[in-house]
Amino acid sequence: MDIINHPKPHHALVEKPLCTNVSDCKKVIDIQLTTYATIAVDNWNRFNCNTGGTLVEKCCHSFDLMRLFIGANPVRVMASGSMDLNHKDEVYDGRVPDIIDNAYVIVEFDNGCRGMLDLCMFAEGSKNEQEISVVGDIGKGEALVPESIVRWGTRAEGKNGVQTLLAEDKRRKYDGLHHGSSYLEHLQFLSAVRARGEQAPAVGLHDGLISVAIGVAAQLSIQKGRSVMIEEVLHEQLVQFTKS
Repeated sequence: MDIINHPKPHHALVEKPLCTNVSDCKKVIDIQLTTYATIAVDNWNRFNCNTGGTLVEKCCHSFDLMRLFIGANPVRVMASGSMDLNHKDEVYDGRVPDIIDNAYVIVEFDNGCRGMLDLCMFAEGSKNEQEISVVGDIGKGEALVPESIVRWGTRAEGKNGVQTLLAEDKRRKYDGLHHGSSYLEHLQFLSAVRARGEQAPAVGLHDGLISVAIGVAAQLSIQKGRSVMIEEVLHEQLVQFTKS
């Protein structure tokens, strides 16, 4: 908020999440700023009270991708998760971290589509950090990160018709952070700044709000042991998490 309220003209970029709860997201949107930024330190992401929970802090971009692919809005969220391995032997100011390190999250959308997140924060023994797949009535597409492999095929052609592409973006000179995506993110941001209001950011404030709302709903679903409607979360001013 200090950055947003700075008296001099400025542009700023915020990394995920937009905020750690729905109420703060709404405050930012009310100011109607196009883009903005935030920084946090000191092991802040070890505690739900600081982050909104792992499914907000780590996974909101995954939920945003679901909305992008599906082209619809979330309606209901069901989740199961726990803290089984990571950070259990750490102590900060007498407190043991309480963030979950694994979860399954099912998100239902208003057009009948369904998305699922499979999260594991101790799966370092994997070739790919992320495996993204989209399946529809025509066929299936999948992307592997950081291998940068994209595959797609149709139901009609079956497995013998699956095609593979090595996805490369010539604007990247080296992988850098997040396998090159952080560099592309900044290129898009710079383009929006230079457009002087004529070009919207690739991801806007409303996108940030909804992705956080899905994460909050998922955390609440785990805590309460039930499904959570998105409207239920959007109308909450603040969701408080109890210690596990």
